[in-house]
Amino acid sequence: MKVCGVELTGSDVVVCLLTLEHGQFTLPACRVRKLGLNRAYSRQEFQQCQREFSKLMKDYSIDTVFIKERMTKGRFAGGAISFKLEAAVQLIDHLDVILLAPKTIKTTLSDRPIPILFAETGLKAFQEAAFTVAYAGLISRAQ
Repeated sequence: MKVCGVELTGSDVVVCLLTLEHGQFTLPACRVRKLGLNRAYSRQEFQQCQREFSKLMKDYSIDTVFIKERMTKGRFAGGAISFKLEAAVQLIDHLDVILLAPKTIKTTLSDRPIPILFAETGLKAFQEAAFTVAYAGLISRAQ
């Protein structure tokens, strides 16, 4: 199973691809680490980001996208732009998009911790949350 973990931060879609085959995890190389919007936030910009994300998922034959859910209220609430980006990803026809609550991610990681240190993955530091979401999503699907 090939999945993509996504963390939405401000006006960026941070991605991490992860596969699970025969009990073995792999991090396939990906030409994109994050997709972002310029500061215009126009309809065309959101559509362009949606098209780029859709093409990326098709090119890498991704089955499922897991997005780290953001709070709607309170101190850690997500911004309006990130919720628009989430909607743009969720509306892509060929993708199965699943939101993972932080509590679900934490519970999954406590039951089945990540078997390697993040520093050993070769990913950039800003991709850590996307990697964690992808791992938690794969583990929750495999059970």
